[in-house]
Amino acid sequence: MIQDIAPAFLDNSFKPEVRALPGSPVFYFEGNRLALKEDGSVPLFKDIEADDLIYLFDLTKTPCFLTRKRPEGLDLTSLREIRQNRSLGKDMAFAVYTACHLANWYDSSDYCGRCGHKTTFGTKERSRICPECGNIIYPRINPAVILGILNSDKSRILLTKYAGRDFSHYALVAGFTEIGETLEQTCMREAMEEVGLKIKDIKYYKSQPWGSALDILAGFFCMVDGSEEITMDAGELKTALWCSPEEVVLQPDDYSLTNEMMRLFKEGRLV
Repeated sequence: MIQDIAPAFLDNSFKPEVRALPGSPVFYFEGNRLALKEDGSVPLFKDIEADDLIYLFDLTKTPCFLTRKRPEGLDLTSLREIRQNRSLGKDMAFAVYTACHLANWYDSSDYCGRCGHKTTFGTKERSRICPECGNIIYPRINPAVILGILNSDKSRILLTKYAGRDFSHYALVAGFTEIGETLEQTCMREAMEEVGLKIKDIKYYKSQPWGSALDILAGFFCMVDGSEEITMDAGELKTALWCSPEEVVLQPDDYSLTNEMMRLFKEGRLV
């Protein structure tokens, strides 16, 4: 998955005193579009003029920063294009997705949502603080589930394709957790809403951060409970079907938790 970058590692400890090195990557985002050099690489501190740097994290002991002023002479590239073109190494791709998550949070937390006053940077933890009303704003993380639904004899898995998205590859049932729900309840609700199936034996598999959507994804496997007839929500999906291991077509990269779960089924490695 995208976070599996060993022996490289990402250290997200809050260290606002850290200063940029000549080789420090500097990220600039507009939404989910990233400023890149002409050769497709992330600009370094030595390459650009930026006096507003915000320390983000260390990537294998190299400090990485965010600028909110667009550097001159750089083009914007969407994260989807970066993923499709595989233009960055996996460790830098993970850094980019994580930096995007933080950049979107910084952009949305300039002002207090309670009183509208301009916020300031926290000094003891990653936060924005309202000096007027004392409101503390932390980075937003959206919990969501990925669901590998197996039929009654575990010979087939339910695969989907999203409706209205520029993503043509197979995926699994997925959705965001709502207020007052457990993750298991989210699984049951999403299975019913998206494909009209009752499920049982919900077992946690693994989690994954997904910065472009501000997510933390939790993967589960489960079995259908009763009827295997699919009733697809056409507003959410354009395809939903049962597939044998031989029929599973994997995504073209190893970035996603979804793809890893599909691969486990395809290769007969589910326990």
